[in-house]
Amino acid sequence: MESPSPDVAGIAERLVAAKVRESRLVRGGGNNRIYRVETEAGPIALKGYTVVDGDPRDRLGTEWAALALVSRHLPGRVPRPLARDAAAGWAAYEWIDGDKIGSPAPAEIDAATDFLRALLPLRTLTDAGKLPLASEAILSLDALLAQLDWRVQRLVSVADLDTDARAFLGEQVRPAIARMGHARGAGVAELPAERRVLSPSDFGFHNALRRPGGELVFLDFEYFGWDDPAKLASDIHWHPGMALGATDRQRFAAGLADIFGADRDYARRLDVYRPLIGLRWCLILLNEFLPQGLARRRHAGQAEDIEAARARQLDKARALYSEVVQGL
Repeated sequence: MESPSPDVAGIAERLVAAKVRESRLVRGGGNNRIYRVETEAGPIALKGYTVVDGDPRDRLGTEWAALALVSRHLPGRVPRPLARDAAAGWAAYEWIDGDKIGSPAPAEIDAATDFLRALLPLRTLTDAGKLPLASEAILSLDALLAQLDWRVQRLVSVADLDTDARAFLGEQVRPAIARMGHARGAGVAELPAERRVLSPSDFGFHNALRRPGGELVFLDFEYFGWDDPAKLASDIHWHPGMALGATDRQRFAAGLADIFGADRDYARRLDVYRPLIGLRWCLILLNEFLPQGLARRRHAGQAEDIEAARARQLDKARALYSEVVQGL
């Protein structure tokens, strides 16, 4: 059953103290509901955050703190936070007019890399020290393997898990994790705090808009925080929302190596983590099979039939798996 429609106008007026003329739900809002709200003072983005049983992450608090920090020091690169009601789960942000980015041009890949380069010095700021670890940060190989095991266990524990999905996990993903984890030794030591970076975590062109003048603005910082740059680079490589070709991946990888190469072990950690994080993305693609995945879909107002969505995600996970193992 879909969540009831909220009083968008009332929430927006309470937050920004401006009369609302109209509002509309922005489809494809991910795990949350995002509305474009036209007020007498101009348009705003109103975002309602999903609260899912068993998930303690404070997405609103994390995104608010991240955007407050980044917009203050890198103005124009991210939306400005305007007002929030943390208890009710709503926040108002600057509305960004822009186009989605399909196939990025080389200049746009460079612009995304430049944003990460500009983000790097912010780690020395006092406010940055107050930020949490990124969502599901990876600070050692043991932590990554434990996270993979948790994701597999969560999926196989679903009583009515699709037979094909169960076979995919048991016959392909699980053995691949065991092989890769064994081949890469006992573990990579935990990354010390001074070599961690501030990571948007869910970073890429799927969370970016191109302004009319060509500048890129980056969105969705719900998972922002401290992480290993090798994890950030691996996510960029594999994220299904990026859909990068081989040449684009190489350009991104070269730019990131230039940014993070002063870390003497960055290249080694990237070699260890990247295929395993590819398998992690296979598991993330199967979140539709979890009860939480269904709850988030309904909260975001996505009407696609759940069985069709699950079949589509399983096909994507299989395709990604093939790409991961073929690259070894």
